[in-house]
Amino acid sequence: MIKGNYLFASESVTEGHPDKVCDQISDAVLDEILGGELKSRSGCVEAARVACETFVTVGMVVVGGEITTNCYLDLHRLARGVLRDIGYVDAKYGFDYKTCAVLNVIGRQSPDIAQGVNKGGAGDQGMMVGFAVNETPELMPMPIMLAHKLTRRLTEVRKKGILKYLGPDGKSQVTVEYRNRKPIAVKSVVIASQHTEEALDPRNKNQMSRKAREEIIEKVVRPIIPASMRKVEPEYHINQTGKFLIGGPQSDTGMTGRKIIVDTYGGMCAHGGGAFSGKDPTKVDRSGAYMARYVAKNVVKAGLADRCELHISYVIGKAEPLSITMNTYGTFKVPEVEIKRLIMKHFDFRPRSMIKKLDLLKPGYVKTAAYGHFGREGEGFAWEKTDMAQTLRREAGI
Repeated sequence: MIKGNYLFASESVTEGHPDKVCDQISDAVLDEILGGELKSRSGCVEAARVACETFVTVGMVVVGGEITTNCYLDLHRLARGVLRDIGYVDAKYGFDYKTCAVLNVIGRQSPDIAQGVNKGGAGDQGMMVGFAVNETPELMPMPIMLAHKLTRRLTEVRKKGILKYLGPDGKSQVTVEYRNRKPIAVKSVVIASQHTEEALDPRNKNQMSRKAREEIIEKVVRPIIPASMRKVEPEYHINQTGKFLIGGPQSDTGMTGRKIIVDTYGGMCAHGGGAFSGKDPTKVDRSGAYMARYVAKNVVKAGLADRCELHISYVIGKAEPLSITMNTYGTFKVPEVEIKRLIMKHFDFRPRSMIKKLDLLKPGYVKTAAYGHFGREGEGFAWEKTDMAQTLRREAGI
C-alpha cells in the first residue's frame, strides 16, 4: 500500500464498450444454460460446464469456448438480445443487432478436466484475490466506485433520453487525492462518450460543442461526484480528442475478459489474473474471487481491520486450496494471526462449499458483466453480504 500523500486513478467502461459487450454475451450464455438446466427435469445444473468466450468486430459477433449441457441454446437470439438491450439498435452507432453476423464456434469441455471437477475439485489452477477497504459505504476503493457510478450515469442519461446524442460506447476515469491514506478530493474526471453528429460544434465538425461538454459535466459528473470531494473543482476532460462519433465494435474489437481491473478493484490491490465472465462457478477464477471478496468485506465490516486483501490458490482437481494468505497492510485492530484463525474457522474455500454458500448456480451473472462485480449492494449478489461480520466481531472481542 502506498504511504503518505498521493494521487490514485481508476477507470470504468459502459456496457456498450466492445469488451463489455463480449462479457455480457458470455454471461448471458451462462445464465441461459444454468436457467435451462434448472428447468429441465432431466438436467443437472451441477454438471453444466461453461467456459464461453466472445469476440466482436465490425458487423460480427463470434462466440466460442467449451460448453457441456443438455439444454438447447439459441445463440443468435441470445446475442442479438444482449446487443439490443445495450442500445446497438441503429447503424448510426456503427453496429446493429438486427443485421450483424453471429457465428457459433462452441465445443465441449475436455473429459480430462471433467473427471477432476465432477468429484468437487477446482476447475483450474490459479490465484484469486479479494479486497475490501473502509473508504466508501460499499467497502470499496473510492476511485473505482466513482468511475463505475459515472459510467452507469452515462448509460442512464442515454437510455432515458436526457442526453439524446450519446451512444452506447463510453469510458470514465477518476483521479482521487489521498492524504495520510485517506481520500480527500477528486482531482480530475475523464469522460469519453460516443455521440452522434448532433453533439458537434456547428462551426467545427471536428469538435464536440461546448454546450454538449457542459451538459455532460452538469448531467453526468456533478450528480455523481460528492460536493465534499470537489470543494476545488476537478479538471474535466470530456472527449479529449475532440469528438467520438465512431465507437463500439466499429472502432475497436472486443473480447471477453479484457477488463479484469475494471471488473475488480481498479488497481488498488493485487489481481490473480483470471477473468470472470462466461465461466461457471466450478472455475475458481470466478467463485474463488467472489469468496475472497466476501471474506475480506466481512473482516472490514466487523472492524477487524480497515483494509483486507485475501489471496487464495488452487490446483485443478483438488478441492482444498493450496494457500490462503491475508494482508491488512498494518490496519489490523486485532492481531493478524487471530483474524486468520477466524477466517479459517468460519469460511470454507472448497469449490462446492463456495458455490452453495454464495448461491452461485443461480442465473443472473449477466448483471455482473458491466459496472464491476464488487460493491454492488442491493443487487442480490451474495458475495456482497456482511452476514458474518457480527460473528467475527464478537469472537474477536471488539
